Amino acid sequence: MNLSVTSIDDLSERVTAVSAEHASVFPGPPTGRQPVHTVYVPADRFSRSTPSDFGSEALRLLNTHTPGAGSFGSAFGIEPEIAGLVRERVAAKLANEPIEDLRIDFEDGYGVRSDEEEDGHITQVVEAVATAYNAKNLPHYWGLRVKSFADGGHERSMRTLDGFLTSLRDRLGRLPGGFTITFPKVVMAEHVAIFVDYIERLETSLGLPEGILRFEVQIETTEAIIDHEGRIGLRAIAQAAKGRMSAAHFGVFDYTAACGLPPEEQRLDHPACDFARHMMQVSLAGTGIRLSDGSSNVIPRNDGPDEVNAAWAVHAAQVRHSLKHGFYQGWDLHPAHLPSRYAAVYAFHLNGVDDVIGRVRAWHEQAAGDEGVLDEPATVKALTGRLRRAVDCGALDESVLPADS
Repeated sequence: MNLSVTSIDDLSERVTAVSAEHASVFPGPPTGRQPVHTVYVPADRFSRSTPSDFGSEALRLLNTHTPGAGSFGSAFGIEPEIAGLVRERVAAKLANEPIEDLRIDFEDGYGVRSDEEEDGHITQVVEAVATAYNAKNLPHYWGLRVKSFADGGHERSMRTLDGFLTSLRDRLGRLPGGFTITFPKVVMAEHVAIFVDYIERLETSLGLPEGILRFEVQIETTEAIIDHEGRIGLRAIAQAAKGRMSAAHFGVFDYTAACGLPPEEQRLDHPACDFARHMMQVSLAGTGIRLSDGSSNVIPRNDGPDEVNAAWAVHAAQVRHSLKHGFYQGWDLHPAHLPSRYAAVYAFHLNGVDDVIGRVRAWHEQAAGDEGVLDEPATVKALTGRLRRAVDCGALDESVLPADS
């Protein structure tokens, strides 16, 4: 074949350089298990039995208010065809792994205390964590939320993190796996850069492996979305983290308040929150940083069926809203949130799952599925990812996954 252009070597070198730059910024989607929620517990209320206590109370509420498939389906808006199966698996989850990710909170849920009082709670938390770890009662993921650098709490934040990790090292001789730090209310990327500098010093002082201390940021300020120079703030925040940022969590109430929404409109499914979440998705897609939605502040005031079912209905609807928007993790603040979290998540994964499995298998067999659909590779990746998440959280058995996933 005759060609008119004699050489494209220089162009190929440029393509390779562009591809390498792209890969350094966008290494791909997050890998490994993503929890379906993060449960926040104020530090002064955390004990070695907190995870099992949450599970026991959640299971009690489930059995009291939804003793059978019919009442369960009505409470959580689940189709009768799958209500029994979902209930069975939710009950098993609450009994065996009620909390997938736990955050011991020294920020808003804890408040401002004297140094003496907070230091004392650090000592209590260290002992509780060590005891739970030795008893194999520490959740798969766990960690601390420290105070924000944006409102003058930076010195207390550093003192708390140092005191906790130093005391835990002295108590256990190691840092248990799954540890994550939550860094809240980011308003400037430079705050993240300062925090990274601090935890680098902390690793060195504690003799920890370089890079072991990772953190998630909370996107709960308008400045984190659009920064002080009118640019998308999320990218600068991620860059300032120097590869240590594992996740970005949306904070609904600070964000909606900053947008000027009245209290009755400060809710997870408000369109203003949809905008912020979509900005998070577009800005952080392909970076390896996980996304998490925020929390519902609706909890039952008592054990009455009207109170419990009303709280469940609101929470389950908000979890479904998050799932439909591609946010597969959220915050839970109360034992009553666990039944509605798992009910909504499991129903989401089990509803239409046979079609999902069929489409994935058909693609691997290079044939159209029963519906006459030949999916694109990107769609199959999304479908396989859905199955993987369902297996990870306990909604489905490992056998549904293709052999090479």
